[in-house]
Amino acid sequence: MRDDEKDGPAKGMSREQLLALPVAVDLDTGNRALGLGRSKGYELAKRGQYPCKVLRLGNAYRVVTADLLNLLSLAA
Repeated sequence: MRDDEKDGPAKGMSREQLLALPVAVDLDTGNRALGLGRSKGYELAKRGQYPCKVLRLGNAYRVVTADLLNLLSLAA
């Protein structure tokens, strides 16, 4: 592992970060939690094929955190 990789942000999120999320998060945060790229995540959301519940609020997408945690088997 290179030195710059140790300090850089990890792709994805830790269990603690996931459990600390608010009720709904932006699509970029949902993509990061699921390990999806930005383009793929928006493509899936636009088609209604995102792996968990997504709300469309105007021009923005919001991922329901409870569904995200359930998908990742972290639901309380």
